[in-house]
Amino acid sequence: MKQGKSNVVQAAILAVLGLAAVLSLALPQLLRGRQEPQLLSLSVMLRDTDSSGWTVARQGMEQAADELGAELRFLTLTTANDSAQQASLLLREIEDGAAALVAVPADPAALSAALDPWLVVCPTVTLESSMEGAAGVVSPDNALLGERLAEALLEDWDSGEVLLLDTAGRCAGVADRLAAAESVLEGAGVPVCRREALPEEDPKWVLAFEPPATQGAAERKEAEGRTFALYGVGASTGVTAQLERGNIAAIAAWSEYAAGYLAVRQAVSAVRGTEGTLGPLPFSVLREEDIYGPENQKLLFPIMSSSSR
Repeated sequence: MKQGKSNVVQAAILAVLGLAAVLSLALPQLLRGRQEPQLLSLSVMLRDTDSSGWTVARQGMEQAADELGAELRFLTLTTANDSAQQASLLLREIEDGAAALVAVPADPAALSAALDPWLVVCPTVTLESSMEGAAGVVSPDNALLGERLAEALLEDWDSGEVLLLDTAGRCAGVADRLAAAESVLEGAGVPVCRREALPEEDPKWVLAFEPPATQGAAERKEAEGRTFALYGVGASTGVTAQLERGNIAAIAAWSEYAAGYLAVRQAVSAVRGTEGTLGPLPFSVLREEDIYGPENQKLLFPIMSSSSR
């Protein structure tokens, strides 16, 4: 009888020990699952064929995603500014479970129409151009930027026609910059013309309104020994290098790192129902002599500035 009771006690002890062992292995996993919520899936869609011009903005996006519990999927087009392909790819991302989208719209009106049924369930934040139904836009005041860039050119202008590089396509934000600059120049009595690309004959003055067009014009100027005065936009490494070498007279620049960070933060906030209102990004018009001012170094070299602290 005593032997039987002893066996029962031993079995009970072994059962308790076994249960404790199982719990010791399973409990941390259970707690970890509760402490670490599933990452939000965000898809980022550019309007270019590669993301090299968005390197700094991408770093800002990745920083925000790391802080806010999101994972990013970056998409590019096979043909630049292909609005139909952009809409098709974003619809596929929604079907595949994207919680939110960040997009640089090639055609804001067309993209809004294509995504309209989904914008409530899959918030979309845009860069560069506003879009109806979007959860926010991260961009400088494009019209004001165009005005300030034209005013920078007027400080130097003495005579001659100004060539406006019309590379916007259906990108509303870039088109707003061009239209505002054109209005300021015409109001000052300056003759202007629009071209989609640099002509073979050398113009005297050139205005570009997006970073790739600015960098491309500066590189052609340098490679071909051309003499036109170039005014443009952007704070990428390529644009900054051309400004430093004197191939660009002035640029309108804003923090691309901040733009990327704010876009992802707004998208995550929209999913979680906590989004706020975004104001226009501040920008500065800079010349070669302004590059190494303390505040401008933070603008043009954000990663180097943060790592030196």
